[in-house]
Amino acid sequence: MTGDAERIRSDVDSWPTGRLLSVAARMVEGRFDRYLAGLDLTHAGLIALHHLESGPRSQRELAHLCRVTDQTMSRTIERLARTGHVGRVPDTTDRRRTAVTITAAGVTALSTARAEEQKSEQLLGVVDDYHHFREQLITLITAVDE
Repeated sequence: MTGDAERIRSDVDSWPTGRLLSVAARMVEGRFDRYLAGLDLTHAGLIALHHLESGPRSQRELAHLCRVTDQTMSRTIERLARTGHVGRVPDTTDRRRTAVTITAAGVTALSTARAEEQKSEQLLGVVDDYHHFREQLITLITAVDE
C-alpha cells in the first residue's frame, strides 16, 4: 500500500461497523447509479425489472414488492416505458386494468447490470467472494427486518 492508502486504511479500520455499512452503501450506490445511467436505467427501474422478470404485474403489486408508494412506482414505470424497458398490456383478469411487462430490452439491461455488478471492481467485483458477501447481506437484512 502507498502512504495515502495506509493512512486511509488506518482511519477506516477504526470506524464502527454501522458507519462502514453506510459509507460502503453510498459509495457503491453512487457508482452503480452512474453505471445504470449508461443503460438508460435508474436503481428504482432495475428493482422493478427484477420483479417483472417472473411475469406481468400490476403497478400496485410492483409498488408493494419494491417497497415504494404507488405514485413513485407510477413515475418509475413511465420512465421505463419511455426507455423501452417495459410495456403495458391489458390485465387478463380485469379488463379495466393494465399489467406491466418487461421487454426484450429490459431483459437485456437487467442481465447486463447483474453481470457487471459481480465482475466490476468499480461495483462489487472487488469483494473476494461475491456470493458469500450477498448471503451475509441477506442474513443481515432479514434479521434486522424482522
